[in-house]
Amino acid sequence: MSQTVRILLFFLLLPLGGAFAQELPSWNDGASKQAIVEFVKKVTTEGGADYVAPEDRIAVFDNDGTLWTEQPFYFQLGFALDRVKALSPEHPEWKEKEPFKSVLAGDLKGIAKGGEKGMVELIMETHAGMTTDDFNRIVTDWFASARHPKTGKPYNEMTFLPMRELLDYLRANGFKTFIVSGGGVEFMRPITEKAYGIPPEQVVGSTITTQYALVDDTPVLNRLPKIDFVDDGPGKPVGINKFIGRRPIFAAGNSDGDYEMLRWVTAGPAPRFAMIVHHTDADREYAYDRKSDFGKLDKTLDEAASRNWLVVDMKADWKKIYAFDQ
Repeated sequence: MSQTVRILLFFLLLPLGGAFAQELPSWNDGASKQAIVEFVKKVTTEGGADYVAPEDRIAVFDNDGTLWTEQPFYFQLGFALDRVKALSPEHPEWKEKEPFKSVLAGDLKGIAKGGEKGMVELIMETHAGMTTDDFNRIVTDWFASARHPKTGKPYNEMTFLPMRELLDYLRANGFKTFIVSGGGVEFMRPITEKAYGIPPEQVVGSTITTQYALVDDTPVLNRLPKIDFVDDGPGKPVGINKFIGRRPIFAAGNSDGDYEMLRWVTAGPAPRFAMIVHHTDADREYAYDRKSDFGKLDKTLDEAASRNWLVVDMKADWKKIYAFDQ
């Protein structure tokens, strides 16, 4: 027997555990990884009782806290804060007006006290009053230059390597992957293809009103200071139905903002899979859940076991969190 034949036989006769170890390499071998792999094999095995045709293999992922870090604040909030500082010379009144006063003072707790009303006001002032092309350019430039306050890394490098592997793994098995996020759709779209391999047309998010106009006989879309659609909480199933048109069989989230999405996805006929990323690693990332201002995980965590939703323990289940980790 030649050496080449021996090598081929060695790989062909590897035990299933060896093959299992090659899937999702940044995940520790354990119950979470096994549950994902078993579900994917179940729905992709032709002739099996749970086989799902490729056109119905839809997977949806929240973004903030599920695919990238959301602490110490949502990245889009970080963008808005930087925009306030850049625009403040044109608005001297902001020095005494909330939430802009807190932004300029670097007071995150003061910003949080403004609640939803304050957040909407920040978004309207910093995201509207320009064309969609101008906004795309501003967002792209920000991602190229801004740095995360904890790691000093560009924000678009703060993506979770195990989740990127999961996206790749699902696509390799015939799934179509979508982002369904409370974040602004036009804030995410400039970078999702490079960050996750998810093209702009497969990103569902919150929107503000846009309006067609002619400027010097050139067609443009102007971004108006008015909320159009909020893709969070109960808005997520609505957004999936409206923009995707198929009920997914796989959903991943990390907070109570994903509760309705997880409920709706898993209410469909079997087989279904839902998972929650639980932030438990204060050293490599952040540890938070029930009392966090960003990414609060309370009701969803309480009901996970009874609804058969997988809870992924970041500290226990992931070998690495970011690609740049040693």
